Amino acid sequence: MRQFLAAIVLPAVLATSLTVGVAAPAAAQNLFSPVVKVNDQAITGYEIQQRARMLTLFRSPGNPTELARDQLIEERLKVDAARAAGLVLEDAELQTGMEEFAGRANMTAEEFIRALEEAGVSEQTYREFVRAGLTWRELVRARFAPRVSVSEADLERARAALTGDTGVRVLLSEIIMPLTPQDMEEVQERAARISQIDSISAFSAEAERYSASATAARGGRLDWMSITNLPPQLRPVILGLGPGDVSDPLPIEGAVALFQLRDIEETEAPDPEFAAIEYAAYYIAGGRSDQALARAERVRADTDTCDDLYGIAKGEPAEVLERGSYAPDELPQDIAIELAKLDPGEVSTTLTRSNGQTLVFLMLCGRTPALEGEGPSAEQLTNLIRNRRLDSFAEGYLAQLRAEARIVELE
Repeated sequence: MRQFLAAIVLPAVLATSLTVGVAAPAAAQNLFSPVVKVNDQAITGYEIQQRARMLTLFRSPGNPTELARDQLIEERLKVDAARAAGLVLEDAELQTGMEEFAGRANMTAEEFIRALEEAGVSEQTYREFVRAGLTWRELVRARFAPRVSVSEADLERARAALTGDTGVRVLLSEIIMPLTPQDMEEVQERAARISQIDSISAFSAEAERYSASATAARGGRLDWMSITNLPPQLRPVILGLGPGDVSDPLPIEGAVALFQLRDIEETEAPDPEFAAIEYAAYYIAGGRSDQALARAERVRADTDTCDDLYGIAKGEPAEVLERGSYAPDELPQDIAIELAKLDPGEVSTTLTRSNGQTLVFLMLCGRTPALEGEGPSAEQLTNLIRNRRLDSFAEGYLAQLRAEARIVELE
């Protein structure tokens, strides 16, 4: 969840309220009936509905209802284990956690809660979500942190992995499907279905039919690219795939993305790392309408570099042209994905803003290589290794709790 919140502009997401039907009294009563029992604790349909709605707003990948049910089951186990260990979260700690989480979207907890409520998600749903996460984090630290140590040999192996003399490049196919409030559920269901495909030809057929990317005409097929061209948060997703595998649906601004790995290979030369990536975005009213796309083609024909866009935007409001240089992990995820495919001076018109009403004419200005010798400090590497080992302990412990629990599906 941390990565997705860091990659989206949450206020814009929350500004679009979800459509909520008015249930009949009998249906409303059933909504508060238990649908799952975890040991002696019940989970109601209302809780699942609320969590699913919140996960949709967060653009979490996968089926929101299934993910909500699974999260709530695990959270019951986590909180129960913490309670058995005598760990109780104080109100002040919970409030700090809520502020911290909201801060990832540049909002206060009060602003964040108000935005959620306007979109139909209760404060209690958010509060319990944060409570479970904080409680589990403290339990994992108390239980496993004393067992985790990082040696100099561990640090050397990590440095070698990061600064090796070989590189990795990947051959991907992509599907980028726009999302609107009207078709959000339909597109998410389609994305979940496509994520189960294991055939390259079947994925290509779906790309030709549904993808809004410029690669749709060739079945979503991208050329070979260095793994370091991809956004840092996407690299482990791609490296976790085998040839033919498709990623889980990945939420990006105004769309959902899927990637299929067609091939992967090592290269003799190490992959270049980049300290900064500079791009320009020229915003065209009309979204993906024929008129807006035609305007984008005229702009493409008249520009060779990012500097040319200043002449294109002359006389227009300043906000129609954005240009900046950012560290790779600071880029919005949808922007980063598109820039990964481009060479300097090349253009993408895949993305939109303002709920699909504005077309983004995106041009890569250039990439600044990282200085030789730059890399994570010993402290950063130590924290990375320690956190990964704690995650491993936590996953094993949660699997044990789940195996020992009595989980009864009532519906």
